[in-house]
Amino acid sequence: MVLMSQASQSHGIRTEILLCKSSVNNTSAFRPRISTITFPWDSSSKSSQKMHHVDAIGVKSKRGNQVIVAASPPTEDAVVATDPLTKGDLVGYLASGCKPKENWRIGTEHEKFGFELKTLKPMTYGQIADLLNAISERFDWEKIMEGDNIIGLKQGKQSISLEPGGQFELSGAPLETLHQTCAEVNSHLYQVKAVAEEMGIGFIGIGFQPKLERKDIPIMPKGRYEIMRNYMPKVGTLGLDMMFRTCTVQVNLDFSSEADMIRKFRAGLALQPIATALFANSPFTEGKPNGYLSMRSQIWTDTDNNRAGMLPFVFDDSFGFEQYVEYALDVPMYFVYRKHKYIDCAGLSFRDFLAGKLAPIPGEYPTLNDWENHLTTIFPEVRLKRYLEMRGADGGPWRRLCALPAFWVGILYDDDSLQKVLDMTADWTAEERLMLRNKVPVSGLKTPFRDGLLKHVAEEVVNFAKDGLERRGYKETGFLNEVTEVVRTGLTPAEKLLELLSIFPPLILNKL
Repeated sequence: MVLMSQASQSHGIRTEILLCKSSVNNTSAFRPRISTITFPWDSSSKSSQKMHHVDAIGVKSKRGNQVIVAASPPTEDAVVATDPLTKGDLVGYLASGCKPKENWRIGTEHEKFGFELKTLKPMTYGQIADLLNAISERFDWEKIMEGDNIIGLKQGKQSISLEPGGQFELSGAPLETLHQTCAEVNSHLYQVKAVAEEMGIGFIGIGFQPKLERKDIPIMPKGRYEIMRNYMPKVGTLGLDMMFRTCTVQVNLDFSSEADMIRKFRAGLALQPIATALFANSPFTEGKPNGYLSMRSQIWTDTDNNRAGMLPFVFDDSFGFEQYVEYALDVPMYFVYRKHKYIDCAGLSFRDFLAGKLAPIPGEYPTLNDWENHLTTIFPEVRLKRYLEMRGADGGPWRRLCALPAFWVGILYDDDSLQKVLDMTADWTAEERLMLRNKVPVSGLKTPFRDGLLKHVAEEVVNFAKDGLERRGYKETGFLNEVTEVVRTGLTPAEKLLELLSIFPPLILNKL
């Protein structure tokens, strides 16, 4: 995942936290210890005596002429805490993401399925490794290794990674404009296509694997996924489908203060079902219509409800960084990364870890790296790290990869549009928000809502986004054309695919 809000090399948490003071919540709970915490990448901090350097695995190495970086994330073993963290430190970590508006950026992530053009079989790990190696050598990407296996690439602030079933993901750099974002998408797709075509490999942008059964999907050799694969069937019926058969596109956006974070979080959660409808693109399972417009979204309703969903507490008056930490502490863990290995902690408590009582590593305390890793294993419709992730959209083709960030930037990065959304949704009840979340995967923009259809709300919201982009002054409104067409016709991408199936069934079925 792209990291949007890193502390600079000359600032620890205390400096960053000053930007995040807010009258909305009492922040005294995390003030006392802020001056004594340092991030491992903050080499200039005078507080570094709190940490003891044990293994700098993030340092680059070379094998022959190849540049290689350590397994992602690269700093798990770089530090261990000699003084236990407190809840205040965890709150401070989130608050350190605050940045002034002029430094807000856009980070876009998207996944896609790869397959053999001749057989339509999914790429094996061996083929994926060949693809990654070729992209690295041809386009000057650094290789990310886990043991002897290549599992990703890194170039500047961009990274390419593998999801559990071999879904190919670009985590884009934090960029200033949508033009830069779309250029990044173009460059990535060009590079992947240039190499993949020579290998007889193609890619499809869609939200759910349209043809293959789960048993036909190859398993990627990443330690964290083995732990998740064993745990998922214990907490839901669709978790393995989520891991191996879904693809998404998401955008990561910044906030300036705790109050700003709260406003954006609430708007993002309220509108996430609309984004799901606008980008619904997964109507097929194993070569047949599955009864859903977004099967990917439906899968999240029974993956692991302890770590997914609409987070109604975000709308409580008491909500802020501290309340999100309380929530995250109660989300069961997956793993801890130590000495280049993933230690299975599935279902255990980060609260116990904070107290040095985590059974697999008793007496050991977490670092901020452990906290960061834990936050990546939480999967609500909007996720808070040191930025906000909008997570409700299906994967899709090029134009929609640029349209999703345009939709959210136009709303969340413009004060007027954001306020209009908050005013519009202020009296939506938790029950209504949940109803939309549950019905949109089936009925999309045709979902009944109050006195009309969700389509009518979506039309207004897309206009808010367009107005917000115009006020930004970068001539970015054209990136909304895809979603403007969806709300005009009321037909989601999934419904258009289903129409094609009714007209050209043999052609469409053979392509799935």
